[in-house]
Amino acid sequence: MTATEERAAAPSEAATKGERTRRALLDGAIRRFAADGFRGTSVSGIARDAGLTPAAAYAYFEGKEGLFAAAVDADAAGLIGKALGPVLNGTFDTEWQSLIGALVAGMDDHPLARRVLAGREPEHTERLLGIPALADLQAGIVQRLLSGQAVGEVRSDIDPELIASGLVTTIMSVLIAVLQTGIPADSARADGVAALLGAALMPPRSA
Repeated sequence: MTATEERAAAPSEAATKGERTRRALLDGAIRRFAADGFRGTSVSGIARDAGLTPAAAYAYFEGKEGLFAAAVDADAAGLIGKALGPVLNGTFDTEWQSLIGALVAGMDDHPLARRVLAGREPEHTERLLGIPALADLQAGIVQRLLSGQAVGEVRSDIDPELIASGLVTTIMSVLIAVLQTGIPADSARADGVAALLGAALMPPRSA
């Protein structure tokens, strides 16, 4: 199981009381922040939803900013773990259009990630480029590029680490553009991005 999948997994029966409490606070924070935004949400309201006192919430998270950051990380990890399973488990077939489409389709189940990507929390949008789940995504792409290079499906003259970093940034940028402009994920523009990514990675054809 990848780190993203572990962060997104539901608590098991063996989870400690503290882990269950933390998860309840995170679940409530995702719902509240997604519905009412950062400014319209209070830690006390989230705590009440979880049947706790505000003081209990502060025992797990460093203030409202810390709780918001953890909620964004958790919701984004759930989105990436669900939508990008093939990348994370090494079976991605480089269908970039499908990858972007899977992310867009998964947004309905991850409302806080959607809210931030859609630009409704402008002070926090930049944070998404540094969430832990993206490190897992980048690592998965690196492995796919290395595998492709080994069998001649990916150009041998590229640096997988550097290219993977650029690909993750591009994917996130396209996702933000789709959500903020309303361009369908299956539009000609998205097709063009997918074609560009494929052309940049494929080895040149023999004459």
